[in-house]
Amino acid sequence: MNIGCLGIGIKCGERQNAKDKVMKITDVKLLVLEDPEAKGSGGHSIVRVEGLRRIQYTHQGRKGGGPLRTSFMEVHTDEGVVARSNTTMNAYQAEIVRHHAVGRSPWEREALFQQLLKGTRWVYQPPGWFGEFDNCLWDILGRTASLPVYALVGKVRDRLPVYLTGGDMSLEGYLGHIEQAQQMGIGTYKFHSYKGGKADIPIYRAVRDAVGPEYGLITDPVCSYDLRESIEVGQVLEELDFVWLEEPMHEQKMNQYQELCRVLTIPILGTEMLMHDIGLTSQWLIQGATDRLRGNARHGTTQVLKLAHMAEMYGTNIELNGTGGLDGMVHAHLGCCIDNTDFYEFFGGSTDSLRKMGERWGLLNAPLIEDGHIAPPDGPGWGAQWDEQRFRSLVVEEH
Repeated sequence: MNIGCLGIGIKCGERQNAKDKVMKITDVKLLVLEDPEAKGSGGHSIVRVEGLRRIQYTHQGRKGGGPLRTSFMEVHTDEGVVARSNTTMNAYQAEIVRHHAVGRSPWEREALFQQLLKGTRWVYQPPGWFGEFDNCLWDILGRTASLPVYALVGKVRDRLPVYLTGGDMSLEGYLGHIEQAQQMGIGTYKFHSYKGGKADIPIYRAVRDAVGPEYGLITDPVCSYDLRESIEVGQVLEELDFVWLEEPMHEQKMNQYQELCRVLTIPILGTEMLMHDIGLTSQWLIQGATDRLRGNARHGTTQVLKLAHMAEMYGTNIELNGTGGLDGMVHAHLGCCIDNTDFYEFFGGSTDSLRKMGERWGLLNAPLIEDGHIAPPDGPGWGAQWDEQRFRSLVVEEH
């Protein structure tokens, strides 16, 4: 008698048959979509910031560019479950994933994550390159279990507060943009500014005076300061009760960020250009060169959750960068199942901006901003609902 078969309600042969029928990945596809009615970006040019004693650069948009394009990844299974995610991957990267994933079970998500993470050096790709494949595996799990991703991880809140992010503006421009945020019920605003510290300080003071002490303010100078400016501005931000100071200097100089974190009490968020690399990002926190972590699920939900748990053990936060996959859906899910995060980053001009962005490509139910908050849908997986005819009509390349 095989004791291992007792009390489980099935015969040993049936158990083996069930094991043999575990869902398998049958294909990984990269689809390029094009909207002929919309114009794509012409990219950026590097321009000198005037009025500073040191050499400093920022960027400006360039005119030109062809029709608007975007890419999606699809992971297909032998049971007809198909996951779809926005992707920045190229055809060669998709082929690497396809080579290693086809024939494997999507339930091997952690094994596949570890193989691709540890093997990144040996396929000569940048860290975080396979993140959207990981997101597809989370979608397959949710669809198969008939549960949203936030339920698979464990929900901690129903909705997440939003902050509105603005570009480099004058004082009048910022005040107008904050008024727009307030009309949407958004209670926190993030500056982008490339003017240098001396020019920024009076703007920060004037905005605080205008919006009052309770309105949330964040600033991101995008590497526009040196260490001295970062300290001087940071001390003013402490006085003005800003939420955090983000990426004031180039991240390559860990020693300067360590000094900044030692001197200031305001949280420093300093890893945006490192967040694709789970190893470097974690080292910055370990070495005291940042107070909060940055993350983006385009580098994989599994990676974001690992970094979130690490930050939690250090008594700090991870803050998600940008819109996030599926026009806000992925970050809305993660924001509602990660306890140690405060905000969703929003760039839109209206409460339905994300919905409109998704509808361009056939995604029908991207989240709305309601009362200054974002919430994920309750459908299985990421919960995306698609106009398949619209989506397929825009496909111009398949790899």
